[in-house]
Amino acid sequence: MAKIIIIGAGLTGISAAYHLERAGFYDYLLYEKEDSPGGLCRSIEQDGFTFDFTGHLLHINNDYFLSLIKQIVGLDSFEQIARRSFIYSQGNYTPYPFQINLRGLPSSTIAECISKFVLRNKTTKKPKNFRQWVLKEFGSGFGKYFFFPYQTKIFSYSIDKLTASWTSRFVPATTLTQIIDGILYNPSDTQQIGYNAQFFYPKQGGIFAWVQKLINRLANPIATNYQVKTIDTRNKTVIFTNGHHERYETLINTIPLDNLLHCLHEKPSNHIKQASDHLLCNSIINYNFGINRPHISDKHWIYFPEKIFPFYRLGFQHNFSNATTPSGHSALYGECSFLHKSKHWQQQLLANAIHKTKQLLNLASPEIVTEKIITIPHAYVIYDAWREKNLPVILAHLKKLDIHSVGRYGQWKYSSMQEAILDGKAIAETLTFIPARKSLFDQQTWQIEPTRNETTPQ
Repeated sequence: MAKIIIIGAGLTGISAAYHLERAGFYDYLLYEKEDSPGGLCRSIEQDGFTFDFTGHLLHINNDYFLSLIKQIVGLDSFEQIARRSFIYSQGNYTPYPFQINLRGLPSSTIAECISKFVLRNKTTKKPKNFRQWVLKEFGSGFGKYFFFPYQTKIFSYSIDKLTASWTSRFVPATTLTQIIDGILYNPSDTQQIGYNAQFFYPKQGGIFAWVQKLINRLANPIATNYQVKTIDTRNKTVIFTNGHHERYETLINTIPLDNLLHCLHEKPSNHIKQASDHLLCNSIINYNFGINRPHISDKHWIYFPEKIFPFYRLGFQHNFSNATTPSGHSALYGECSFLHKSKHWQQQLLANAIHKTKQLLNLASPEIVTEKIITIPHAYVIYDAWREKNLPVILAHLKKLDIHSVGRYGQWKYSSMQEAILDGKAIAETLTFIPARKSLFDQQTWQIEPTRNETTPQ
């Protein structure tokens, strides 16, 4: 038995373990279902190339996180990079963000974006969905040529059902002056706009290199190949698919929230398992190519809003670090999203994406010396109205059971590596300084809102 069990040795779980140990607490166990820790921050070495699980870049704007990186890894272990990202549309590459860089696009597109921006209705107090939010903030022109098609593609979900609660940090605002400047002048300065304008990437070993150094600081081992089957909340026991049982006093969960809810064994009166079916998250096919051609692109990544391209983004690892490829080679990654599609449909999507990638980059099959296909079942959390209303209730209910669900997928949110570290730190501090609590089974009631096609039990 351990006082604390941590489920999931992704970045949040590793951070929680590290910060527990920093507080002098070692009575915990950390379990991971894969054969190695790191979650989506792992890197794969293959035929002299290093591939990550899609583009993973380190953004630092928090003093504590910066100090941790300096202490554990050292800034001299990173490339410090100014972003070179672009949007490809209407046959043109324009610098990111689109809403500030219209130069090079057809004059009719520029005129429509400007006129609709000026004439937009700014009086909408609380937009109900992402479409309404774009119309208020940018107008229908920017929506038509970038925001509407791109967000539909990346989420694989209707923008009329998508809320805008996630946008403030990730979508840069614009002004008429910025729009005009982006048309008339050199756009190089606009590359410094947005949360990801500057980023760090390990000089060696891919993105996992810095995560491994954090793991190396742990005194307690990480138990790999332990997948959760059932969580008996009454007896406070985790049962794994390999037959192992482990009791706990407190559980820190960092695996996807919908998976956690499916594992819970509770009283029949609680319909928490049904709630998991309404937590939506898309999936990603990530294809990686090692290419026998130097400098296939000078860009870090490119966004593709148009429907003719099955992928929403292409990135080029060799521009993050030369060590990701052998000398004289390049590497690229492509990303396609889907939501609840068959294996056959996914295979067709991938084949079409690879064909379009080769066509766009004039890439011949013999030039591809190695490839790695990665399917990520949980990618981008869908921010819909059901999530907004019910997620706080679900997380509060879990807390009453002494289950703290944290991190990107544990809290069902969109966040960065920095935030994963801070989430792990926060829960470790909470649990090591927590005051005496009531009984875990104090008969408090819990209820989530039914969807329209459900009936409330009488």
